[in-house]
Amino acid sequence: MSGATSCSCPCRRRRLHVAAVVVVAFALAAGVLVGGAEGRQQQQAAAQHNYEDALEKSLLYFEAQRSGRLPHSQRVAWRHHSGLTDGLEQGVDLVGGYYDAGDHVKFGLPMAFTVTMLSWSLIEYGEDVAAAGELGHALEAVKWGTDYFIKAHTKPDELWAEVGDGDTDHYCWQRPEDMTTSRQAYKVDRDHPGSDVAGETAAAMAAASIIFRASNPHYAHLLLHHAQQLFEFADKYRGKYDSSIAEVKSYYASVSGYKDELLWAALWLHRATGRAEYLDYVVDNAHEFGGTGWAINEFSWDVKYAGVQILATRLLLRGEHEARHRSTLEQYRAKAEHYVCACLGRNAEGGADANVERSPGGMLYIRQWNNMQYVTSAAFLLSAYSDYLSDAGLAAVSCAGGEVVAAAEVFALARAQVDYVLGTNPRGVSYLVGYGPKYPNRVHHRAASIVPYKHSKEFIGCTQGFDHWFGRRSSNPNVLVGAIVGGPDRRDRFRDNRENYMQTEACTYNTAPMVGMFAKLHRMARLEREQGVDDAGDVDGGRRVNR
Repeated sequence: MSGATSCSCPCRRRRLHVAAVVVVAFALAAGVLVGGAEGRQQQQAAAQHNYEDALEKSLLYFEAQRSGRLPHSQRVAWRHHSGLTDGLEQGVDLVGGYYDAGDHVKFGLPMAFTVTMLSWSLIEYGEDVAAAGELGHALEAVKWGTDYFIKAHTKPDELWAEVGDGDTDHYCWQRPEDMTTSRQAYKVDRDHPGSDVAGETAAAMAAASIIFRASNPHYAHLLLHHAQQLFEFADKYRGKYDSSIAEVKSYYASVSGYKDELLWAALWLHRATGRAEYLDYVVDNAHEFGGTGWAINEFSWDVKYAGVQILATRLLLRGEHEARHRSTLEQYRAKAEHYVCACLGRNAEGGADANVERSPGGMLYIRQWNNMQYVTSAAFLLSAYSDYLSDAGLAAVSCAGGEVVAAAEVFALARAQVDYVLGTNPRGVSYLVGYGPKYPNRVHHRAASIVPYKHSKEFIGCTQGFDHWFGRRSSNPNVLVGAIVGGPDRRDRFRDNRENYMQTEACTYNTAPMVGMFAKLHRMARLEREQGVDDAGDVDGGRRVNR
């Protein structure tokens, strides 16, 4: 285990239909040429990004993904109520929550990860979100998910983890308002454990409890109560949820297992409560659960180790631990810095898998299917880690092989990845839908690709959607504003085609990490304009909800 440098598994879902920083450091981290006219063009393009606009649009996307009865405040007008009988056959209210992507299944594991990352965005950069006037919308995005989790957690040791069936859903192309596919619900419990989905849901509710602590303390307390029960359930009755719910295996299989989610949940519960028992758990299980063994090059809805290692390192750097914890936390830090250095391409030891590949345009490249999820999550982790270093008064990262990299370069890479998403790339395409002059118009998304329900309430059947809407060459009738699509391949190539779901489908967990990043970069861009880049090069994230 200690020799592993990357996750050997695809960690992706299968679709069944054919269906401000020093400028030089920023440019170097972008992995592109920095000399002459090209370098100046890259810098100018990045300087022109409107991060405030990107932030506003990113939060709109979550309203487009809502399931259930939509509120009067709903801003995405082309969506309407859907999934209003979810859970009825099982005798439980499972109305609400989010559709994960362009389909209509409610998958608990990626939904919980989305909420965890939205909450972490607000914990680190909540004041920046508030300064941009978007805190209310961001809290609504989190609460839409946590309200659903409260419903889904029907007993201390019972959690409903999926609504809908991926196979039948993927043979239909319908608006969610017209759904005729199965809404069968699936749960984990003592006899059918799911430590990964229960652990991630515990993490989501613990992280969310932190951001609601000031504005809604009763709700925060309720979330924390559910989080603690779910963690106890996940730890006591251990098992992979895809062994209990076979229907999820083709879509969100838990390839990394559940041990990373247990560590992840314990760290979030420690941050929410300050109780030593949760840190003891993370330290005592560090080796057995792989927390100090796995050196991972990705962070995703399935693989949480890099996030675990960075959160553990935060505790070390802040001195929030007992003396007996230090040695193990140092081991977590070594693995955290492996991830950071892998993204930077600076690990001199470990062979070919020790570093993350880059596209010619500087994009971090993990794999072909929905690569943008790894880009956005990496940008967030790198930014958070640079903040933790700054808070601790540290200016460098130590990479495998002895190279020392300036902390400023860590954040420079994070910003470069965000700017790539927004259009600073060889194609000049914004992969954030609705942002900039050029973005994907044929997103692989049922609701966005069909005439809005409010304009035509005529029922659209399962195959009718394929026949009349899916194959159209024209742009989608509805712009899925704020969605981040799967993105280009390893050579920066992108084909805007609805059938090209590997590149044009968007997922909630692609956008969630960017909420905090857009807010932070909006503040930094403002400082750069006001003070000049040399004075604004402070990489401190500042402006957190709870440090």
